Amino acid sequence: MNQAPPRRPRLDASFLRTPLGWPYLLTPLIPVAVALDLAGASASIVFAASALGIVPTAALMGRATEELAARSGPGVGGLLNVTFGNAPELIIALFALGKGLQEVVKASIVGSIIGNILLVLGAAMLAGGIGRQKQTFSRTGVSIQTSMLLLAAAALVMPAIFELVEGKGLPQPGAEAVNYGSTVEQLSLAVAIVLIVTYVAGLFFSLKTHRDIFNPEYEDDDSWGWSTRTSVLALAVAGVLVGVMSEVLVGSISEASHAIGLSEFFIGVIVVAIVGNAAEHWVAVLVAIKDKMDLAVNIAIGSSAQVALFVAPVLVIASFFLGPHPLALVFNGFELGAILLAVLIANYVTQDGESTWFEGVQLLAVYFVFGLAFYFA
Repeated sequence: MNQAPPRRPRLDASFLRTPLGWPYLLTPLIPVAVALDLAGASASIVFAASALGIVPTAALMGRATEELAARSGPGVGGLLNVTFGNAPELIIALFALGKGLQEVVKASIVGSIIGNILLVLGAAMLAGGIGRQKQTFSRTGVSIQTSMLLLAAAALVMPAIFELVEGKGLPQPGAEAVNYGSTVEQLSLAVAIVLIVTYVAGLFFSLKTHRDIFNPEYEDDDSWGWSTRTSVLALAVAGVLVGVMSEVLVGSISEASHAIGLSEFFIGVIVVAIVGNAAEHWVAVLVAIKDKMDLAVNIAIGSSAQVALFVAPVLVIASFFLGPHPLALVFNGFELGAILLAVLIANYVTQDGESTWFEGVQLLAVYFVFGLAFYFA
């Protein structure tokens, strides 16, 4: 019996009115941000325009990756997803490293970890739980993800503990760049190598030996049905646009933080962390509304684990070639507390394999409390 060909919805104005189409309404802000930057406009305006301009570029990159993954089989497709899943925020952080904004980079790492755990998972549980008694997801899959995240968090905080005991103490939230000694920099590099090795082992585990646990089959109701050539071209265009927007955004952070009265720490841990993953965050909420909580939880917890195990180590290694000095994984007190508390909360909330809308409210409440503390820091 012949199967019907996949649906190929038209890319017209009607798509922009769908739940997945809204990020592309911000596309005009891409040339606007570039024009404002070239014209020497106010740093705060340039920052706002470029931050919003990153959203459609990240959405396009994510969609192109999904289309390629769908055509490549579960193994290669999963590898594509994990490779490009956090590409926008990695690109932003690389530009920040080049500008010497070391503390902003570390704040964005922490912001991505806690944002995925608390903001994204909380919003998904709240939106998906409304009108339902409860939602369920695989306890086995999520317990493996949260265990990886807990072990990664333990590794990430050790350089800070070393510096607290043996060095000159933890950095202040308002610091822009702190040059630590070679010992803690070498320790950070060694930790980064261990995390990347663990990440590679995790890829083999999730994509090869236990891929059925991590890759539940869901019908994609919103597939565009792109060809491979179109997907590769879209991915390349999105990469270039993310790079352009990242350079404009990072170049305006210092002046914008003073102009709008927000610290660079707050901008890194909240604003930069959110805009780089806004489209992916929205997808997690959408699939939760469709009662696909396995996928929603995998997006939230999996993205946090990827940041801790892959993005942070890559940035440490890259810092030996970019910026004024290597990036030491020495987080300030607020960042350490946020990482540890968020990871512990993730383990506790997901251990029963069930969620309700009130659990979502609680996760969002914790995130807003963290945000308030970061604002006043």
